[in-house]
Amino acid sequence: MVKQTTEMNDASYLFNTGAGFNSQDYLGCHLAASGRAVFRVWAPHAKAVGVVGDFNDWQPSALKLLGATGIWQGQVPNVHAGQLYKFQITTPTGQVQLKIDPFAQQFERKPGDAAVVVEPMTMRWHDSLWLARRKKSRAANRPINIYEVHLGSWRRHLDGSYYTYAELAAELIPYVKQRGYTHIELMPVMEHLLDASWGYQQLGYFAPTSRFGKRDSFLSFVDQCHQANIGVFVDWVPGHFIRNYDALYQYDGTPTFEYADPERANNRRWGAWNFDLGKTQVQSFLISSAEYWLDQCHLDGLRVDAVSNMLYCDYDEGREGQVNQYGDNRNLEGIAFLQKLNTTVLTHHPDILMIAEESSAYPQVTGSVANGGLGFNYKWNMGWMHDTLDFFMMDPLYRHDHFNLLTFAFVYMFDERFILPFSHDEVVHGKKSLMHKMPGDRYNQFANLRTMLTYMAAFPGKQLNFMGSEWGSS
Repeated sequence: MVKQTTEMNDASYLFNTGAGFNSQDYLGCHLAASGRAVFRVWAPHAKAVGVVGDFNDWQPSALKLLGATGIWQGQVPNVHAGQLYKFQITTPTGQVQLKIDPFAQQFERKPGDAAVVVEPMTMRWHDSLWLARRKKSRAANRPINIYEVHLGSWRRHLDGSYYTYAELAAELIPYVKQRGYTHIELMPVMEHLLDASWGYQQLGYFAPTSRFGKRDSFLSFVDQCHQANIGVFVDWVPGHFIRNYDALYQYDGTPTFEYADPERANNRRWGAWNFDLGKTQVQSFLISSAEYWLDQCHLDGLRVDAVSNMLYCDYDEGREGQVNQYGDNRNLEGIAFLQKLNTTVLTHHPDILMIAEESSAYPQVTGSVANGGLGFNYKWNMGWMHDTLDFFMMDPLYRHDHFNLLTFAFVYMFDERFILPFSHDEVVHGKKSLMHKMPGDRYNQFANLRTMLTYMAAFPGKQLNFMGSEWGSS
């Protein structure tokens, strides 16, 4: 009992000091052999906290505040895997609201957002050869050809229903393998409610979306990719989270995961809330999420979304002219968080890749943290992508005056370690497919597209293509 109490105190201390990088092993719902479950949640300013679910007819079982930790804990009987639950939070003003479990590893299918009680992870992996090769021969030293996929629209049944993780494994893996790709990059598979967000408005930072199946089915999908010698990257969004009031927003009735300053908390451009990246508990939460996907789910890397939003005080609409205490526009908390994230993750997993989707000219994105860089392994080369598209979209009659669009990248192509992306961003929201961006009739459109992709293959950098581009989707 003393040992257990000491471990709990240590976990609480690490979480609150920004050093709890496996916080999901402590917070959330944890089944015990006795048929009971321990629930823990961080809600530092709540007046009271309970847990409601199928196991207590959705009548609150009270949790107890653990000293000054801000963490509430309680044991509840008759809890079984598959049951749904939420936390009931009483705010400082006395308002009672139901909230998700931030550390849930599975949610019910949308439109519901209750967490699902899950058994401890007992996945039997079969990818030891892949992991050994990954460790021995770092990916950075090998060709990388990435197939970017949105699982919800890559392929569906005739009735419009989603493929399951098992069905995707059976069809997507051989498809990717046959076409010479080395890695699949999944647009966010973390739980999200809105299909139209493509996963970038996230709800569950530790839960694969239930659209396609349960948590263990996702793990099996990754396992099968590795057995076929296909690596798996996943898009991960640590800068902002879903707008919904029953999710992370004002979790205990006060700004908890987001900035206290409402102007900094509000992300107007994407209709989301910005994480307070300077708050130590938020750092523990987010780095634990990254570690969970890399360690427990065996992912080969994370593509970190919207890095520019974390680097600059004035990035969002309506934030023009915002500066830090030194009078410039750097978001010092965001920069420090990214450096801490990459240092932590790459210390624990030196053979994975951390990839930045960063669209500005911020220096040393892939530079070492020791030398002032952000510490990423790779950065998307957005400038190359825009210049290349501008050139090939042009009628060949006029291209002879615009070769600077191709040659300008020679000036900086070795300043960072780059991935060359023709991603989903270039085809969504009416931007047209790559093939339809090309000039001329259908024959010349395909000819131009083949030429552009051949130029991409010959240019220094790893490569990424969004699904459909490989066959000239229209």
